Amino acid sequence: MHSKKKEQIIKEAKEKNVKFLRLMFTDIDGVIKNVEVPISQLEKVMNNEMAFDGSSIDGFVSIDQSDMKLHPDLDTWLIFPWELDDINVKIARFICDVHTPDGEPFAGDPRNNLKRVLKEMEPLGFTDFNLGPEPEFFLFKLDENGKPSRTLNDSGGYFDLAPTDLAENCRRDIVIELEALGFHIEASHHENAPGQHEIDWKYASAIEACDNIQTFKLIVKTVARKHGLHATFMPKPIEGISGSGMHFNMSLFTEDGNAFYDSETEDQLSHTAYQFIAGLLDHAQAFTAICNPIINSYKRLTPGFEAPVYVAWSGTNRTPLVRVPSSRGNSTRIELRSVDPTANPYLALAVLLKAGLEGIAEAKEAPSPINRNIYNMSQMERKENNISALPGSLKEAIEVLKKDETIKEALGNHIFDRFIAAKEEDWRAYAKTVSQYETDRYFELY
Repeated sequence: MHSKKKEQIIKEAKEKNVKFLRLMFTDIDGVIKNVEVPISQLEKVMNNEMAFDGSSIDGFVSIDQSDMKLHPDLDTWLIFPWELDDINVKIARFICDVHTPDGEPFAGDPRNNLKRVLKEMEPLGFTDFNLGPEPEFFLFKLDENGKPSRTLNDSGGYFDLAPTDLAENCRRDIVIELEALGFHIEASHHENAPGQHEIDWKYASAIEACDNIQTFKLIVKTVARKHGLHATFMPKPIEGISGSGMHFNMSLFTEDGNAFYDSETEDQLSHTAYQFIAGLLDHAQAFTAICNPIINSYKRLTPGFEAPVYVAWSGTNRTPLVRVPSSRGNSTRIELRSVDPTANPYLALAVLLKAGLEGIAEAKEAPSPINRNIYNMSQMERKENNISALPGSLKEAIEVLKKDETIKEALGNHIFDRFIAAKEEDWRAYAKTVSQYETDRYFELY
């Protein structure tokens, strides 16, 4: 089967005039990295013979352990729809797993790590873990030098149409490109804030879904630039308006179907669903550092802008951290609303699955749902309902993460240690920075 797949790829590369091949992988920070080689290296690549310097990638290895190999996932073969410099030359890509020189999966590779955690669901009888993400982004105009400006492309609002939504053509072209690459687009619309947009596509199994998120970001940024725009997935690029999230809609499957669905219960949710929710809530504060991994993430996680701040769950109520949308049957899913687009999807899904599986394995009981607007509750009311808050800063989130052995196990020692070190360095650098707010507030006053 493998040899047949290779033959098909070689044949298609010749027919489509592919001249360059990008070998893509993701570092611990969630940033897409790639090595580009001429198509003449295709067979060498597919035989797992492509080496690279792992010491040059943040969080991977030191210079004395630098040799790494890229093992392409042949199912991720994809030819980008655009041509190179209008000369009818195409570029293709593989998404790769990182391996050590002796062929072992590298513990610092987020994609490998997710595969490791996915194996933990098998003894519990689960066959698949699906994800449907909802990433949001902002579009800013490029200046006369082709650099991103701070000027939004439009002043539209939720579900607005042109002429208020000036990015409609750009968003439509993004959808066309994504569909050409095999994405099953379900919705595309202007979001709540000016210049903010969302494109949703059909759920997929865990690894494919995370691969899709990384491909989506690349396509959005590429198409936006063709329209004279800069797309950013920064959670809170402008103060005073809503930030960008990336809600995770998750579902577990067995051979019999969706494990979160039970037609015999009043709300048609299974015990498994409640236990998974309980696991998520128990570890919510600890996995926040992974799902909201940059300093700016916590400018979004504040009351008043629809972002979840409080650890609770509900059905139709959108103010808690966890929501269960109304769809049932095989569409039954649990939505985590705190994740933002800067999260490394492979790491985020690994820690969420680990937390949920612990809830199932230990038969944890979920608390009662909160069906009121939590933002309107007093501090005393939240305390009476056992509603805690998410960490208020990256520093707080890191300190909670350090104490949670379950989430640490979900990351593995290599990724855990390097993630903590990188984020602590981020915070130290931020703490030394003199902000515009400080200058405006104190410079003349004192």
